[in-house]
Amino acid sequence: MSAVTLGHIFASNKQENKGEGFMEMTINFPGGARVDAHFGSFTVKTDQPVQGGGEDSAPTPFAVFLASIGTCAGIYVLGFCRQRGLPTEGIRIVERINYAQTGMADNIDLEIQVPPQFPEKYYDALVRSADQCKVKQTLANPPKFNVYTKVI
Repeated sequence: MSAVTLGHIFASNKQENKGEGFMEMTINFPGGARVDAHFGSFTVKTDQPVQGGGEDSAPTPFAVFLASIGTCAGIYVLGFCRQRGLPTEGIRIVERINYAQTGMADNIDLEIQVPPQFPEKYYDALVRSADQCKVKQTLANPPKFNVYTKVI
């Protein structure tokens, strides 16, 4: 397995004609129902619950996906507060996922909870900053998926 370095995650559009940027992850199967994603110096581990044939040693891929929504919104809220010198102690985001009968998420709420002393004048701006989340923006404008097999 060859993992790209963080410096190479986003390359010029000349590389493999991939558009404005390029990122590569290597996905492997370390055993059981575990599936890991490797990129740069990072590994995102996933597993299935025991009832799904796994060991419940890591979150499911879908849980990691859902967590990326809240953590992405969180980094924008954190950046907003840091830029203005606002304390982040006591701020948290609670993500609630509602599912349709199909089992697919059909509504996701992100509730930004702030302590009583947080200035009210920034409430709407916090929401606007969370709305800039790249994960949320990607869901709103989904990419094209190309899935294929290649002999190596």
